[in-house]
Amino acid sequence: MYEHRHQAPAKPRVFYARVARHAAVGMGAIAFSLGMGMVGYAQLEGLSWIDAFLDASMLLGGMGPVHTPATFGGKLFAGLYALYAGLVFLASATLMITPFVHRALHRFHWAQDQE
Repeated sequence: MYEHRHQAPAKPRVFYARVARHAAVGMGAIAFSLGMGMVGYAQLEGLSWIDAFLDASMLLGGMGPVHTPATFGGKLFAGLYALYAGLVFLASATLMITPFVHRALHRFHWAQDQE
């Protein structure tokens, strides 16, 4: 997927395609997780879809829930979803910046190899 350190950095077209693929996978993971959180909040806590969206998106963004869960199932779901959302947020952010970090490091190493 990535070029070796002894190869020239990828052409801009290849790099932009790589960035788009990484962004699509990251956004797909976030969209799937948001949908899963909305269904959980709507079913277990009886929240409206817009309130479920608010709580799920706030957790995915690292802010925390807006509504306090009232049921045992809702509390269990909220806790597990909060742990999951934190991991998805970090993994997605890492995935989306990876092409940029790789390109910067690759240019540095490739420049050293050329000397």
